[in-house]
Amino acid sequence: MNFIPSVDRYIFRLVIVPMLGVFAIAASLLTLDKMLRLFDFVAVEGGPIAVVFKMLGALIPEYASLAIPLGLLLGILLAFRKLATSSELDTMRAVGLSYWRLLRVPYAITLVLVAVNIALVFYIQPISRYYYEQMEYDLRSGALGASIKVGEFNTLADRMALRIEESEDDGRRLMGIFARVANAQGQVLSVSAREGTFLATTDDPDTIILRLSDGTIVQDTGSASPRVLSFSRHDLPIDLPTIEAFRSRGDQTREYILPELLRVGWSDNQAEADRDASQASFNYRLVEVVMMLLLPLLAVALAVPPKRSTSALGVFVSIVMVVAYHKVNEYGEDVATLGRVDPIIALWGPFLVFAALIVWMYYRTAHVPGGQALGALETAFAKVSKRIGKLFARTRRPGVNQPPASMGAQPAE
Repeated sequence: MNFIPSVDRYIFRLVIVPMLGVFAIAASLLTLDKMLRLFDFVAVEGGPIAVVFKMLGALIPEYASLAIPLGLLLGILLAFRKLATSSELDTMRAVGLSYWRLLRVPYAITLVLVAVNIALVFYIQPISRYYYEQMEYDLRSGALGASIKVGEFNTLADRMALRIEESEDDGRRLMGIFARVANAQGQVLSVSAREGTFLATTDDPDTIILRLSDGTIVQDTGSASPRVLSFSRHDLPIDLPTIEAFRSRGDQTREYILPELLRVGWSDNQAEADRDASQASFNYRLVEVVMMLLLPLLAVALAVPPKRSTSALGVFVSIVMVVAYHKVNEYGEDVATLGRVDPIIALWGPFLVFAALIVWMYYRTAHVPGGQALGALETAFAKVSKRIGKLFARTRRPGVNQPPASMGAQPAE
């Protein structure tokens, strides 16, 4: 009676380790790829480096919704492949454990991850996506503290041109400053200083102070001789540009949470384009979540190689199938959003085809003696592998391209 629980614990350990590994690898690859582009974007906009990590944090829910199904599939697949290649699966089947019984723990893990993914795609991901768009807007508009570009003329509040030659101490100390300012009376001031620094004001958040040291002010009075003033310290007020408030959440369909999708998608008071977009987004998110319930069956069908074989073809095919299905769903959402195809047909049609294929593959593996879901592909893959192996063996064999030695007898001297 203690045998069954021990099998469940054993399968749980086999599944959880590769699943977490795939989660970490997939999240790392997606994050690193986006991080490089965000660093370039923030550097061009002149924003603080810390915003890069905030924007990456806002993208984690979107990446997690992609990594969770892939990690679940490969975790179960690698676990059952290990059982199959070590003949442990045959032993478990011999003592009366069916495939369905062995999938008890993988399905328990699947249900937990389905609940997590529902929370991600219907609630957390839309809000985090809006937060990402807001940070991107603030960065472009300068609300995140965009810095003055060194060595270039910077226009501030449409009445000041500012140029800084050097920046030290992470921008706290500015060297070689030149500013040209037009005041309210139409007079133009040309200011140059050896160094300076920016100071915040407590009474007016829309104004900052540029404190200058050791410089000269040239005031154009319209006469032949301008007025020149030297100073050891001078405070130059700078008006910050007015930043418009970011739009409210919901301008894009992917920013709707579940109640909003249902309200907009099935309301007679909404425009037809908005209804089509909301219904397409709702069905796309739902079909992605429901497909996770079939991933354990697909994993088992692709995990068991032919007897006396250690082929890893199933791992490759599983990744291709999941990625291809995800792209088909994205295309179905796009055409349904445009109103060309009903969302039920565009998204649930491919789901039914994919589900029928998975059920057939699982039935072949679990209930047909000697049945293989990828039997034809495994045979072709084995033949190609043998041919490639022989080709490399011939190229490595010494003297393979040398002419054969003569078999004729040499005359005796």
